[in-house]
Amino acid sequence: MSFVSRGFRGKRRDEGPSGRMPPGQYLVDDFPVLSAGPTPRTPLEEWDFAVTGAVGEPKRWTWEEFRALPSETLTKDIHCVTKWSKLDTVWEGVSVDTLLEDVESAAEYVLAFCDGGYTTNLPLEDVTDGKAWIAYSYDGEPLDPEHGGPARLLVPHLYFWKSAKWVRGLRLLDEDEPGFWESLGYHMYGDPWREQRYWGD
Repeated sequence: MSFVSRGFRGKRRDEGPSGRMPPGQYLVDDFPVLSAGPTPRTPLEEWDFAVTGAVGEPKRWTWEEFRALPSETLTKDIHCVTKWSKLDTVWEGVSVDTLLEDVESAAEYVLAFCDGGYTTNLPLEDVTDGKAWIAYSYDGEPLDPEHGGPARLLVPHLYFWKSAKWVRGLRLLDEDEPGFWESLGYHMYGDPWREQRYWGD
């Protein structure tokens, strides 16, 4: 059995509308499933979300507490490093700004950590000021485990591997450190408009 799911190999299709498609991308109508290894399936009664690391006091929410937080519905284009893009995707979730509202920290980076051992790194400024969410709904339905449910990080302005599936928390860091895919050669930042796919791009 292949370690990487079939969705990592795509077929070129529509180039998409001008101005909304980063260079090198093609448009898809479906939602490819891209995973490495098995899909975690954490029961909601065992799920929690934490903010840890370089913080004054760690924070934690159970699933019920998390779902009681103020949520937003948003429509965003998403762009995968494997070159497919999907436009006008509709999500519901909690803004990272809401989760960090009372957190005291001088950290400049964050590492998202997830079920299955997956992590990804981001500058803190790329998940604040209305740029990122913890999404639990896609297209009006609970987020499927194959797409990262019960909750995934959503950072639509970066390549989609930065929108970590099965997210369980954010670890605030004083210094940047590579996550799972970054340690295997993916770009530390991942701007689709600059085609920052791999180290050296």
